[in-house]
Amino acid sequence: MEQRAAGRSGLVVSRLALGTMTWGRDTDEDDAAAQLSAFVDAGGTLVDTADVYADGDSERVVGRLLRDVVPRDDVLIATKAFGATGSTAMARGSSRGHLLSALDASLRRLGVDHVDLWQLHSWDDDTPLEETLAALDTAVNSGRVRYVGVSNFSGWQTAQAATWQRAWPDRASLVSTQMEYSLLQRGVEREVLPACQALGLGLFPWSPLGRGVLTGKYRHATPSDSRAASAHFKGFVDDLLGEESQRVVEAVATAAEGLGTSPLAVALSWVRDRPGVTAPIVGARTVGQLQGSLAAEPLDLPAEIRTALDDVSAPDMGYPEHRGT
Repeated sequence: MEQRAAGRSGLVVSRLALGTMTWGRDTDEDDAAAQLSAFVDAGGTLVDTADVYADGDSERVVGRLLRDVVPRDDVLIATKAFGATGSTAMARGSSRGHLLSALDASLRRLGVDHVDLWQLHSWDDDTPLEETLAALDTAVNSGRVRYVGVSNFSGWQTAQAATWQRAWPDRASLVSTQMEYSLLQRGVEREVLPACQALGLGLFPWSPLGRGVLTGKYRHATPSDSRAASAHFKGFVDDLLGEESQRVVEAVATAAEGLGTSPLAVALSWVRDRPGVTAPIVGARTVGQLQGSLAAEPLDLPAEIRTALDDVSAPDMGYPEHRGT
């Protein structure tokens, strides 16, 4: 698998990342082990989790697999902090107290002495940004974290945080952001992606398959074993099942048929090779689903197909992103 640098940093990762949000909840440990083994065998290196995934069980499963299935040195671990991990006021958010406590708890669950990429899972309106970013510096300077990034920040939030870190000597520069990005969700192209490219951050798209919709599985019905049929994911998927999305899904299916490949491979290749993207994060419930994503690795979309998909999925762009000349 091709390796890429995250933005203008020294962090080099596989151009496909393995997401673990369902591990410890919808994906049992045996299937998680099979996924991790298949991913590493294919040349994958970056494994993404978070302290709130499955109430911490995702990190625990990752930790056990790094002990028993795949050597720690064969993978790069990315995790996140921000979400509620307890019932007290200090058990959530981006205060120095919560972030550093959350990091220590993540390290214990993962069974490691450091993580390779530590990300702020969301923006915090209630904590001064300088306090939050100082916690990232402490984490890096203590050796518990190698690189830092953000997730789900708007364009101005991304630019403010990255610029603050670059403005002061010896601060830990942000190397990445993690955002939803797919043929069905291109909002990051308005402000977030330009900010990343200007300031040297790599983009890790989550839900690169449009919450599963771009695979074509919902074209005619809702499969009983799909996310849209589950209680905790139904609303998440339903947001992308409208008429506009359907036009994009049909275009992807047409392209896949012409190329003799799967809609999944077409959609994943499109986002993987967008300017500014480092590595889409693919979350699979089963190892069979993951194999479908790994099979997309050799596919490079022809220019005419890429252009057609760009056109059918183009987001509304206007002032101030696009100004008349």
